[in-house]
Amino acid sequence: MTEGLSGSFNGKIHSLSVRIYYEDTDFSGRVYHANYLKYCERGRTDYLRLLDIQHEQLASLDVPLFFVVRHMELEFLAPAKIDDILQIKTHLVALKGVRFILAQNVYCGSDLLFKAVVTCAIINGQGKPTRIDADTRAKFQTQLA
Repeated sequence: MTEGLSGSFNGKIHSLSVRIYYEDTDFSGRVYHANYLKYCERGRTDYLRLLDIQHEQLASLDVPLFFVVRHMELEFLAPAKIDDILQIKTHLVALKGVRFILAQNVYCGSDLLFKAVVTCAIINGQGKPTRIDADTRAKFQTQLA
């Protein structure tokens, strides 16, 4: 498994490396809690990128489509510190009508630091929930067991 700038897949699990810099930490020297959401956003974006699901392409469809976060379940388990290298692991849990659900885990080595279950909704240009186009659905389907 060779990781590029957008991470890589190992089976159906996408992995993205993130190094912790001083700017990521709070006064205690640990990663500021909100930054885990940013790392997961990067993981989700690169997960989609490597599936060839491009935001620009979706926005330019006859019926433009966009992904929005609808719900998140978060669990903070242990802190990361400056110079740690984290692995953001993302995989598709479900694809249902106008939403998809991703599980994301953040590791430092073998230690699980953070867990998230993210429900994303698919909306049209007017902000109304809508079903995903057939091409994008097919790309997601390859990720389901």
